[in-house]
Amino acid sequence: MAEVGQLESEQDIEKKIEETKQKFKNEYVQESDKYDSRDVDRLQKDDALVEAYLTWRQYSVDDALKMIDDSFLWRKEFGLNDLTESSIPKWMFETGAVFLHGYDKEGNKLFWFKVKLHTKDAKTIMDKKKYVAFWLERYAKREPGMPLTVVFDMADSGISNIDMDFVKYIINCFKVYYPKFLCKYIKSVTIWISFTAAWKIVKTWLGPEAISKLKFASKNEIQTFIDPEYLPLHMGGTDPFKYSYPPLPDDDFQTPTCENGPIVSEDDNESKEGESENKELESSFSSEVAVKPKKSCEWLWC
Repeated sequence: MAEVGQLESEQDIEKKIEETKQKFKNEYVQESDKYDSRDVDRLQKDDALVEAYLTWRQYSVDDALKMIDDSFLWRKEFGLNDLTESSIPKWMFETGAVFLHGYDKEGNKLFWFKVKLHTKDAKTIMDKKKYVAFWLERYAKREPGMPLTVVFDMADSGISNIDMDFVKYIINCFKVYYPKFLCKYIKSVTIWISFTAAWKIVKTWLGPEAISKLKFASKNEIQTFIDPEYLPLHMGGTDPFKYSYPPLPDDDFQTPTCENGPIVSEDDNESKEGESENKELESSFSSEVAVKPKKSCEWLWC
């Protein structure tokens, strides 16, 4: 009987997947240029993608459709299907503020954010968002369906490095834009944060299911989740890895070269005035000046 019940459940899921695809086609895809046609085509062909949206919305078709709509609008706005290294200012890669490296104890890839290298700046926020999107899209193509562990390294950072708009964007990336990542690893979410006021705001952006699974841990407790071999020295680890660019750190992927090819710098022919302006913008993502907290903490979202 259990096998019959399971079969019926699978059949129900298949029906909801088909219903979602048909409703999206009939009710949302009205304007030919509303979404990137490549995303629409993929949704119609990829049942696993549709199920990922349904899973995160407790199999509510209407809620899943709203999530798909938000996700596809974002993907078109950011040009995700055409986003390459050359689309991102070269200095962002050079700072090492965001990168993929190592694994947690459950085998999930680590996605690092070096918070001290970030300062709020309206001039560069869109480029920074595209920078994060580039990494996520790149990982999604290389490791489809595989979850990520996101680590916010708060060492040597202070209030001036906390950009709540940017934090909310990162949360939305996993909550709305990449449901395959979130529906797989949300079950073991863990977050460390050292700023109480900021944390109270962040909680309002997370659903009750995620909040119920959050835990706080100090620097000494982070090894409960990540082995020392993948932790930097300042977190009590033994990992000698030091980020450098180019090329992108592809240490754990099967293909050691960058999937998008070499960087095509748009600054090669810029004037000295242009270079000066770039350095000004760079300071918003690589500032070493920060108010140091009394105790260094890490924010791990896994």
